[in-house]
Amino acid sequence: MSKKIHNGLYLIIDPSMPLALLLPKLEEVASEGLAAIQIWDNFGLEDDPISVIAEIRNSVGVSKPPIIMNNRWKLVKQTAIDGVHFDHIPENIAQIRKELGPNAIIGITCNNDLSVVDWANRHELDYLSFCSMFPSSTANSCELVAFDTVKEAVAMTRIPIFLAGGIRPDNMESLATLDYSGIAVVSGVMNAQKPAEALKQYKKHLKNKSI
Repeated sequence: MSKKIHNGLYLIIDPSMPLALLLPKLEEVASEGLAAIQIWDNFGLEDDPISVIAEIRNSVGVSKPPIIMNNRWKLVKQTAIDGVHFDHIPENIAQIRKELGPNAIIGITCNNDLSVVDWANRHELDYLSFCSMFPSSTANSCELVAFDTVKEAVAMTRIPIFLAGGIRPDNMESLATLDYSGIAVVSGVMNAQKPAEALKQYKKHLKNKSI
C-alpha cells in the first residue's frame, strides 16, 4: 500500500547523528502521528547511506509515517522508502517519476521565488516546504521567506504547504495569519532531551489551528 503525506508535523532527521543517539529518539516519536520523516542529505563521511537508511526504516516500522530522502532520489529506489524531497528543481523530473513509480512522494523547498510553485503545480508534486520562516542554524542556506509569499502561493496552488526554518512553539503564533498544512522541524525535536515531549508542544499549537 502506498503512503501519503498528511497534515501536521514533518520531522527532519540528521543521519550524521550517531545511530546510538538517533534511533532511540526516532523510536520515541515515530508513533506520535507525524506527517512524514525526512532524512537530511548529511551522511557522515564513513557512513554507508543504504545501511543507515535501513536502520532508520527498521526503527520507524513499515506501518509508520512515510520516510522521504533529501535530494538523493536514487537512494529511494535502492532502499524502498517512500519518496524524495528536493532542495532545488531537478532537471530530470520525468525520469525520476518513471524510475520511482507513481506512488512515490515528491516534494520541494520553496523560497520567495514563486516560479517554483508554478513548476510544482505543472508537475503535480505532493507538497511544498517554504524555508526559512525564521532565522535558523539548521536552515542557514535558506533565505527568509516573506509571509506575503506564502499567501500568494496558497492562492496559486492546492498542493499542501509546509513551513520550515526556525519554528518553535513560542513563535508559532506568528504564523496564525498563514494557511498551511503543517510545519517541518529538525533540532526543536531531535536535539531535545525528551523528543516526544518536545513534539507534543509543537502539536499542541498545531491543534489550535484547523489543519
